Amino acid sequence: MTHTPVAGGEVATHLPLGIVLADWRATHPAEAAVADIVERMAATGARVARLIAGSPLHGGAERSSRTNASGDDQKQLDVLAEEIFVAALAGTGVALIGSEESEDPIRIDMDAPYVLTMDPIDGSSNIDINAPIGTIFGILPRAGFANAAEALLQSGRAQVAAGIIIYGPSTVLILTLGDGTDIYALDPDSDAFLQTHRHVSLISDAREYAINASNARHWDVGIRAYVSDLVDGSVGPRAVDFNMRWLASLVAETYRILLRGGIFLYPSDERPSYRDGRIRLVYEANPVAFLCEQAGGSATNGFDDILDLSPAALHQRTPLIFGSRNKVDRVRRYLVDPPTIAEESPLFAQRGLFRT
Repeated sequence: MTHTPVAGGEVATHLPLGIVLADWRATHPAEAAVADIVERMAATGARVARLIAGSPLHGGAERSSRTNASGDDQKQLDVLAEEIFVAALAGTGVALIGSEESEDPIRIDMDAPYVLTMDPIDGSSNIDINAPIGTIFGILPRAGFANAAEALLQSGRAQVAAGIIIYGPSTVLILTLGDGTDIYALDPDSDAFLQTHRHVSLISDAREYAINASNARHWDVGIRAYVSDLVDGSVGPRAVDFNMRWLASLVAETYRILLRGGIFLYPSDERPSYRDGRIRLVYEANPVAFLCEQAGGSATNGFDDILDLSPAALHQRTPLIFGSRNKVDRVRRYLVDPPTIAEESPLFAQRGLFRT
C-alpha cells in the first residue's frame, strides 16, 4: 500500500472504498444497507463524473425549461443526474429520496429501512465555467415513522452517513459513517475510489475565510464586525493577516476547509429573501455539518448547531457557518454580542469604501 501524509489527520493508505465498506458491514451487520447505499452512490458518482466531463459537448450546461423545487433555474445536467441516482438506488435499502430537484419525495421501496436526502448537482451554475460542482447526500433511518416522508424531516443528528462527491480536477468522495470523516479519490485506471485521507482533523489556526463580500452592505452588524476584524488583519484586533476565499461552490469550500481549515460563512441578512438564509437545511447543510463535526469542526446557523435544528419542510433554507470550531464559536459570540466597531468601519459602513 502507498502511504500518504495527511495534514490534520491520520496517515492513510490507498485502501479501496469497497474494502472499507466490506469491513464496516462485518462490524455493523444490522446496518449493512447503509454500506450498500454508499457503495451505489459512489459508483453512480463515477458515472456522473464522466457525464459532467462530456457535458460541454452534449448540452449538459444548458438550462432546462423549468425551475427546481427551491425556485432555482435547472440545468439539463441537474435533471439527468437526479434521474441517474434515483434509478441506481433501487434495491439498496432506500425507501424515499428527498431531492432538491423535486418538489415531493421520490418513492423507491416503501418497505426499505432508510431514506436519503440529496442535491444531485450542487453548484450547477458553475458547470459552464468548469468550476468544481458536486453531489451532496445524507442517509437517515426510516424506523419509527409510519409515514416515510416524515423521516426526511429528522434533525441532522439522526443521520447515519453523509457524503459529498466532488467533480473537479479529481473526482473525490468525502464520507462519514459516523466515526470520523474520510476522503477518497477516484482512480481513473481502476474506476475505484481509493482512500487518501483517514479521520480528517480540522486545523484550528488556519487564516482563511470564505464569504461573498459583495453582500457586505446587507449583513447583520455582528457579521460585519467579524469580517471587518479579519480585513484589518495585522493592524486590527486579531493582529494577524487573513486571506479571503470565495469559490461560490459549497462542495469545493467544504473540501478546502476539511483539508486546510478556516471558516465558511453564508449568513442571513436584511434582504427579505435572505432572512432565513439560502442554503437548504435537509440536503445541503445537514450533510455538510455532519462531515464537519465528524472532523472536529462545527456548523451553526449563527446561534444553534445545524444538526440540532428540526426541519419543518423538505426545502427549508438556513444560514450556514461552518469550519474550525474555534472560528465558528467566535462568530457566534460576535452575533450574540456584536462589537460596536462595525458601524465605524470605513470598509463595511453604509457609506464606506464598498459604496459608490
